[in-house]
Amino acid sequence: MAIGDLRRPRQALVLGGARSGKSSFAEQLLARERAVDYVACGLVPDGSDREWTDRVTLHRSRRPASWATIETVDVPAVLARPGPPVLLDCLTTWLARVMDDCGIWSEAPDADTRLAEAVDALVSAWAGTRRRVVAVSNEVGSGVVPATPSGRRFRDELGVLNARVAEASSRVWLITAGLPQRLR
Repeated sequence: MAIGDLRRPRQALVLGGARSGKSSFAEQLLARERAVDYVACGLVPDGSDREWTDRVTLHRSRRPASWATIETVDVPAVLARPGPPVLLDCLTTWLARVMDDCGIWSEAPDADTRLAEAVDALVSAWAGTRRRVVAVSNEVGSGVVPATPSGRRFRDELGVLNARVAEASSRVWLITAGLPQRLR
């Protein structure tokens, strides 16, 4: 399946393991677009984590200068407004930040409700957007079972999020060792 086969579907989800090539593949799907809103959901590097800074620098260096970077977890707001195609990188970092913001790790009394509402809002915005959008996410269900309850909770929540976004997507890709396989 050639990358060019995915030029027009509205929603595309690109899944893969760490360092599988999923972000590069997602960028290639939108490479012909002059303008793209690149939504970065991870923490902005502050220099305290060299490895994270290096990852973000690598991602930034691959993007064309004409692409706008939007650093936010308010993905529903981005998807609700008109504009160029969106590249959302990535649902994994979005979920990690939202779980923290909702109080999952501090066991806030309404944390589960807030998380469910945030996930519902993202999936609804994804399904209803009029913009072309490509999202990247880690496929974590095939790996080692995390040793901690928080690790298992995160893995489970990400698996459910990926399944819901995949269901609402026109195309779904799985990247393994840099090789794309179209699932839908």
